[in-house]
Amino acid sequence: MKQQEYATGAARTAGGTSDGRTGGAGRSTTDAVVAVREPACGPVPGAATGADAPQDPDAPAAPPGELSPDPALLRLARWFAEADPGTADDLCAASFGLYPARHFGAPAEPSTAEPAGPAAPTDSSDPAEPSAAEVSWWHGPTAHTPAPLRTREPRTAPGLRRARRDAAALPVVLSGAKPGRPGRHRKPEQSRAAAAVVPQDRSAVTTASERRIAARLLLAHPLVTASGPHADGFPLIRRHRDWLTERFDTLLGYPLVVGPWHARLHKAGPGPGAVRRLEHPATGAPFTPGGYARLALALALLVDAPERLPLGRLLAAMDAADPGIGPDIGPGPSTGPADLAMAFAVLADWQVLTDLPADLVTGLATSPGDAAGVLTVDRELARAVPAGPPALADDAADLIRRAAEAEPGTAVRRRLAETPAVLAADLPGEQRAWLRDHRHSGPAALADFLGLEAEQRAEGVALLDPAEELTDLALSGAGTAAQAALLLVERLVEEVRPLPGETTGADVPVPDALIDGVLGDIADEYGLPAGWRRDYLADRTALRRDALDLLHRMGLITTRPSGWLLRAPAARYAPAPDLLPTPGTGRHSRPTPDITIPAPAAPRAGQPA
Repeated sequence: MKQQEYATGAARTAGGTSDGRTGGAGRSTTDAVVAVREPACGPVPGAATGADAPQDPDAPAAPPGELSPDPALLRLARWFAEADPGTADDLCAASFGLYPARHFGAPAEPSTAEPAGPAAPTDSSDPAEPSAAEVSWWHGPTAHTPAPLRTREPRTAPGLRRARRDAAALPVVLSGAKPGRPGRHRKPEQSRAAAAVVPQDRSAVTTASERRIAARLLLAHPLVTASGPHADGFPLIRRHRDWLTERFDTLLGYPLVVGPWHARLHKAGPGPGAVRRLEHPATGAPFTPGGYARLALALALLVDAPERLPLGRLLAAMDAADPGIGPDIGPGPSTGPADLAMAFAVLADWQVLTDLPADLVTGLATSPGDAAGVLTVDRELARAVPAGPPALADDAADLIRRAAEAEPGTAVRRRLAETPAVLAADLPGEQRAWLRDHRHSGPAALADFLGLEAEQRAEGVALLDPAEELTDLALSGAGTAAQAALLLVERLVEEVRPLPGETTGADVPVPDALIDGVLGDIADEYGLPAGWRRDYLADRTALRRDALDLLHRMGLITTRPSGWLLRAPAARYAPAPDLLPTPGTGRHSRPTPDITIPAPAAPRAGQPA
């Protein structure tokens, strides 16, 4: 089954005009929008429609005038409720596809990034010098930030910024009030010498820049509305929608639907174990399976809800649709209301619910039975959230698998566009062969499309974003956990990095005792002087958990039944390799064995000295 058919899996509805009063897609938009009930462009293979659509025999019949849940989304809600946390995260990415792209930032120094474009070099100019694709991450140039960590302002909510421009097409100098200090509000200036050599077509440059800005925005935020937080980029998406639709479909197999008031890029699921999760938009708290279940259950009722909907009516309909995952039931005594509040906070962030008072969400987290108010529902955005009908899948695992299906080239390009690094050892046979045959042309096409830089290494490829815009996570960060994670990975690499010429794979085992010892040294050395959070300093277990979680989500470490494994791209954050490292001297480091080298024996009589 083609991924586009699966990801679209919806009806195109028309009629009416938007009132333009609130954010989102408006009411009854005239352009095509994604609904949930029926397939687009004819029946999808293997999917039943209309009277033949599978109905849940346990679903109660809705009385006249009551809210009727969508059967497919109700089924999805039950899969969420039955899933473990990791499976629930994968199921959310597969069914909604609203995860952002994630990339490394600063390139290695000296820069070894491959230039964007089809003419990337394949051989080194010096026959004795290996090309970048032959150098291992373990021993290659690094993007190491020496301690003490540079202070950074807290990252604001990611939004639309100026796209990185190709230096060959538009030479840019970092001009500002003083050399070396680019002004924040200064426009890029063209070098006079470069301008005299390279004639510029301003209209072509502007068009390319606008397309790149729009593409980056959609990859970072797959649902963009005309009056939401990224409204300044929506006109660019509308202006270049035909070109963007063709490029996203050709390179990544992602359908793009652009209406008068919203744009929706239907991302495919990244597959199992992708380490993608939904978080509370304000606190960053991760969703639980119960939170996912309540989110899907609310969507199941909102796709056909009236524009003005009393909150009490929605909560009652959620409990009637499935009492097992309704607003008041949860795996613990207090998780039910908290999960419900998180679900409503995300619906407000997506603008499915607008004009949602903050005290109403707070009330849902404490006592949902007493919460009251009237919700403003955007049905078109509610229908645009699902990326594929769950009715096509047999269970949660089947839905995750189906969402990730694609031909080898498309599958590899999706990994390159969405993940920090693609290691050949992680790819199935056909995808590994495609990456080997298109090692330069494949990443170069995406690099040019998205304004990224390709870093080729023996273990795989990484697309870098020096602007640190096209990522939801960043190293280094300003928080305690982010700084501890950066220092931790730096020292772990120095401890376990394989020697040049040593046969090893992309992963190296890391003992738990080494992690605890190194993290203890780091906390003692940097904790109080750097002003780290005192709760982390008092609870080293929590610091370890959150630091390892960040490294895991960035693809720098992974876990197996045997324990933690350090991945080759982690070496780009460590100092250049030292073949004779000094033994650890920290308080938590293991002592170096005292090995006494015996003096050479005196020569026997008659033997030369």
